[in-house]
Amino acid sequence: MESLRTLSSGLHSLVIFRNLLNDPVISRLSALLDTDPAAGASIVDAYCEFASALFARTDDFSSYLLNAVLEDENFYITHSSSRHSRVLEDCLRGELNFLQRLSRFDGSSCRSQAPEGALLPAWNTSEWDFAASYRETLESLPRKGYGIYAKYHVFTVSDGRLVPVRHPDPQRLCELSGYENERGKIITNTLALIEGRPAVNALLYGDAGTGKSSTVKAIANEFADRGLRLIEVKKNQLYQIPDLMDSLSSNPLKFILFIDDLSFSSNDNDFAALKAILEGSVNSHSPNLIVYATSNRRHLIKESFADREGDDLHLADTMQELLSLSARFGLTVTFSRPNKDLYIQIVQDLASLYELDIDRDELIRKAESFAIRSGGRSPRTAKQLIEQLKSIG
Repeated sequence: MESLRTLSSGLHSLVIFRNLLNDPVISRLSALLDTDPAAGASIVDAYCEFASALFARTDDFSSYLLNAVLEDENFYITHSSSRHSRVLEDCLRGELNFLQRLSRFDGSSCRSQAPEGALLPAWNTSEWDFAASYRETLESLPRKGYGIYAKYHVFTVSDGRLVPVRHPDPQRLCELSGYENERGKIITNTLALIEGRPAVNALLYGDAGTGKSSTVKAIANEFADRGLRLIEVKKNQLYQIPDLMDSLSSNPLKFILFIDDLSFSSNDNDFAALKAILEGSVNSHSPNLIVYATSNRRHLIKESFADREGDDLHLADTMQELLSLSARFGLTVTFSRPNKDLYIQIVQDLASLYELDIDRDELIRKAESFAIRSGGRSPRTAKQLIEQLKSIG
């Protein structure tokens, strides 16, 4: 086993994986390695601080260190699409070799020198090939990504930064009934993005509760293992998006920028921000990102007769500008309120999915009655009915 001083020196010498020094477990390991084994209570405190942080996550230090290495978002992996110099390749090879040696640290040298060392807990270690594992990570980047993109597939935006959604809506395509043709257009466009073919921004327009948002979420879940990530953005955050798009342009994954329930007033400042995102400004549009927006308004702009009768000298030009925003989406898919036959089909499909044991005629009667009470037929109404029936047995 290498000396504590040698391991400490190697840990402080990291360049590519220097972020590991901020890891809650590795930072405590660093403090332990820097502590004089003859320091009495100090070495015991440092040892137990490290063990406590490790045990809160796992009892296998080797596995923890390997996962930290594979998930590290460093400058080597974020620029993996470009050719690295020999100096950087040698640095990577040397650091992976050291980290593999560090992963074998079992604390026995500390326990043997610490007072009452027999009372200190031990942890497990295991054998891993760090270099081979890292090569596999690099090869799988277009499907799995790196850093937080490898751990999560749905994100929101806060202060211009991506925040992972730890428990996203689990909606799946197989759980959606009806509107196969409409969803097929969005799926085809999404597959084009994933496969590196030209894809366009899409507007999902239609009546409330027809499955527009569910379609986008289900597609994100369906193709997450093929390198697709979803970023949900609020309308008032649109001005933050251009910088975010620039940061994602070199990412090997594919991204859907999702704007739910989109609409504007005629003097809305966010209008120009969306125009810039859809058309691009001086920067070219990143080929690994598209915009999907849902709206109950075909033209996205909330307008009144007063807007049409205002004092604008060039009223026609102004109105054309407002109404043309939806035309900037390359694909517009309409989700109309279902007729009776489609509504009943959706109800029956959901009843089967939820394994609801009920007579067909009784189900249809309840479905029609529930639609009347709920203000009309829609997939959302159908799902609410089935969930209600399932809950009461």
